[in-house]
Amino acid sequence: MSLFKARDWWSAVLGEKEEFDQGCLCVADVDNSCSGEDKIVVGSYMGYLRIFSPHPVKVGDGAQAEDLLLEVHLRDPILQVEVGRFVSGTELLHLAVLHARKLCVYSVSGTLGSVEHGNQYQVKLMYEHHLQRIACNMTYGSFGGVKGRDLICIQSMDGMLMLFEQESYAFGRFLPGFLLPGPLTYSSRTDSFITVSSCRQVESYKYQVLAFATDADKREDTEQQKLGAGKRLVVDWTLNIGEQALDICVVSFSQSASSVLVLGERNFFCLKDNGQIRFMKKLGFSPSCFLPYCAVSEGAVSTLIGNHSNMLHIYQDVTLKWATQLPHVPVAVKVGCLQGLKGVIVTLSDNGHLQCSYLGTDPSLFQAPKVDSREINYEELDVEMKELQKIIRDVNTSPGPLAEKEGFLSIFASVSSTLDSVSQAASHAVGAEAVPSVTVQVMMQSRLALQKTKLSIYVESPLAATCDRFIFDSLEPEILKTISLSVFLKGNYLPSELEGTAMASYSMPTDLNPDGILRIVQCKFRLPLKLICLPHQPSKTASHKLTIDTNKPPISLLSLFPGFANQSDDDQANVLGFRFITGSQVTVLASKTSQRYRIQSERFEDLWLITKELTLRLQEHFEKQGTKDFTCSFSGCIPLQEYFDVIDQHFELRLNGEKVEELLSERAIQFRAIERRLLTRFKDKTPAPLQHLDTLLDGTYKQVIALADAAEENHSNLLQSFTRLKSATHLVIMLIGLWQKLSSDQTAILEAAFLPLQRDSQELVVVLPSQS
Repeated sequence: MSLFKARDWWSAVLGEKEEFDQGCLCVADVDNSCSGEDKIVVGSYMGYLRIFSPHPVKVGDGAQAEDLLLEVHLRDPILQVEVGRFVSGTELLHLAVLHARKLCVYSVSGTLGSVEHGNQYQVKLMYEHHLQRIACNMTYGSFGGVKGRDLICIQSMDGMLMLFEQESYAFGRFLPGFLLPGPLTYSSRTDSFITVSSCRQVESYKYQVLAFATDADKREDTEQQKLGAGKRLVVDWTLNIGEQALDICVVSFSQSASSVLVLGERNFFCLKDNGQIRFMKKLGFSPSCFLPYCAVSEGAVSTLIGNHSNMLHIYQDVTLKWATQLPHVPVAVKVGCLQGLKGVIVTLSDNGHLQCSYLGTDPSLFQAPKVDSREINYEELDVEMKELQKIIRDVNTSPGPLAEKEGFLSIFASVSSTLDSVSQAASHAVGAEAVPSVTVQVMMQSRLALQKTKLSIYVESPLAATCDRFIFDSLEPEILKTISLSVFLKGNYLPSELEGTAMASYSMPTDLNPDGILRIVQCKFRLPLKLICLPHQPSKTASHKLTIDTNKPPISLLSLFPGFANQSDDDQANVLGFRFITGSQVTVLASKTSQRYRIQSERFEDLWLITKELTLRLQEHFEKQGTKDFTCSFSGCIPLQEYFDVIDQHFELRLNGEKVEELLSERAIQFRAIERRLLTRFKDKTPAPLQHLDTLLDGTYKQVIALADAAEENHSNLLQSFTRLKSATHLVIMLIGLWQKLSSDQTAILEAAFLPLQRDSQELVVVLPSQS
């Protein structure tokens, strides 16, 4: 905020509910008066043309009736007004008014009044041009170095520059690569038009190049322009400024050099006439308009920049010299000589607030009141400080409202001991086997009433639940809420874990946060082995074997795995066979003479689930008997080579996936290129042979489909390989823990180092930590 406000010299409010923009303001001696004083010309989107000559009796007066010289309703919206030498045969100034579909040039003249009503002003239409295209903006100047007259260039909404030599139309040219119109200006020193394209780059076009380029009676394709008569329209120089431009202006304060000023959305650029950056100023505000004017010092550029904070900043090159506050947001700013007062700043807002002001200051009459001085009582301050410190300590050490209500929501889960009589699996077969399902019941009980409680069920892929998301609008206190769901195997490979998690989230309101703090409570449940496994005939040979040592006599496998006993075999006390419903087999043997158990299988990663289940059941068996010193150990060699083979398989699939995606991208680019060529051939008015493009398109299409199928198949194999790698990692960590007799905390550290395995997927998975 500025300390200084713009000194109001004269102001007026134009019309009611009218709209104005950047090109609607012009300050010039439009009536060619003898005194040479400027007049203010304003056009509105409602079609009203007004000309003012302010005559304030005292500084700050509003508009009087005699200040309005002329007001005419031209019916069509006025896009821009300019004053120049637009009529042939005379060097007098005339008014050019740009409408959407026509350009009108008027002569403004005044008649000396013979009575007290004063002078009378009128406008006379000298000529007009009806435009074939919708106009956007215009610029004028002595194009081609003509003397004593100004030519007009109009930019249309579709990118055509239409040049008029006063009463006659000269030619029109389309700008190359045009998308949206930008600000337009003319540089007399280089005889070129400068604009800012939708590519966010400043472009300069020579007038001679425009004059000798191919005529633009209609827009042509690039290929047809190359074959047509005349020369192509080429740009003289370009500069990428990286943002859209609000306005552009050329200043030439000396004969030796000129500057191109560009006002961007966040930056202000000053360029040399060859497109090189002279300086650049980063603006800390959102600009609305700007105007360069003659600087006091030689070689410097002074600029007025208005912004959307009702401020007007005055810069000399990149240095801020003055900042003043306006009563409105300016959309156009001009400087003129009014009533002999030079340097009057004329600003116009979008709702028609027209103001003439100058820079200055008013002395401040405000005096700060005296503050009553009183002596400081340090003893009272010490007592107050101790009381505050005691309150802070009590808050930090007290359990608080959250700790008092820590256990008001409890959640636990139970898994059915038998499989579902009717399977709830979405796909009732994996390979040649029927897929069973098991029922899981999750129970929640709250001590207080809760709103919008969410329950989520997580199981390891490819296990799936019939429903894994539940939302409860309200939970009544002390009422047990039971949710039943079924878990089953969804894919044709094994999960890495047979554990699941039930997680409930809710918000706990506090005094400091009425909206509540997110709280999470969770519990884990263990799924039965028979969900993915069936009893089978033991296998005598296997490629991969593990031996687990214990410090207790061997236990009958029938008592450890009662659900997998086969009544036809009597020798199952020491050997037991398992067959996963995915097809692989695992055999467990208990030694008759030593305290060892052997697990063997044809696949290394399949050993994990049975080995873990064996150690858990042995631990549970001896805990029931009251034995507390039972331990398991591993004395063999860690199967690192087998583990590395699983890693290599997973890595090869990842590399293969990248190659397939790269090939698919290349074929897709080739497919689109062939489509473009075919489309060009079909659009051509003169039929031409396809040159086997249709055959090439069909072959490329088949390759794209085949590569897409290969990418999908590789992704499916990658998911299975990821699960196998995770199982193998679990097994290796378990064997290291048994080998080195690691504690549970040490094993957790090892898992944290080896098991942050993330699935190879584009999806983002967020895991919330437990807070209770």
